[in-house]
Amino acid sequence: MQDLKVTIVQTDLAWRNPKKNLQQFDKLIAGISEPTDLIVLPEMFTTGFTIQPQELAEMDKGPTLKWMFCKADEKKCAVMGSYIVEDREKYFNRLYIVFPNGRSFSYNKRHLFRMAEEDKQFTPGDRNVVVKIKGWKLNLMVCYDLRFPIWCRNSFDGVNYGYDCQVFVANWPEIRSHAWKSLLTARAIENQSYVVGVNRIGPDGNGISHSGDSMILDPWGSKISETRPHQESVETILLSASKLETFRKNVTFGLDWDKFELK
Repeated sequence: MQDLKVTIVQTDLAWRNPKKNLQQFDKLIAGISEPTDLIVLPEMFTTGFTIQPQELAEMDKGPTLKWMFCKADEKKCAVMGSYIVEDREKYFNRLYIVFPNGRSFSYNKRHLFRMAEEDKQFTPGDRNVVVKIKGWKLNLMVCYDLRFPIWCRNSFDGVNYGYDCQVFVANWPEIRSHAWKSLLTARAIENQSYVVGVNRIGPDGNGISHSGDSMILDPWGSKISETRPHQESVETILLSASKLETFRKNVTFGLDWDKFELK
């Protein structure tokens, strides 16, 4: 397990305008001057959070995925973000992580936001996804999943943890920013892992404001990034493998976690 550099991209999103959003991310990603291992973009980064997928959905191997591969190759790192996918006549809020070598993995958002009727238009995922990068195990999550600690729960068999870092991409409204910040902190502490949370800024097409508050937390639950609310930011943070290993060696709460299986 090596140290992992993660770049979080917090920006406004043009409402339901993939071309404009990809042009914006082209500029922001081109401006990343230091080497990184993983670039993380917000939820539905090509459109903003919309529950009308019919006009905006792409097929599984569509243009946005090709663009992500292009960026991964350009920066020689993994790229992660979610967008709307049509697959077998169903719509998914699908989070992809792609690698320069052509590999990709995806996670379909499990918990669909009922208050916005996302559940009426999209199909929920049915499995957790953990992806390995530089010896790290990343657990992929999308926005509303953050509110469900059982779905987010880490595991420990006495030797190995289920994951080392949990990544949440989001369009989380400013009105509930206290919950966003509090729950990210809780997920880090209770799961003895790093947590990455990447959120958008600005108003969407429904007039809902987003403050961003993107952050990276260590397994103590301490914030180690400096992204400011309401400000566009591209920040690269080092996740220390040795600090995580030392923490887990000295803090052995995982031995007392309740054992359970999700059905």
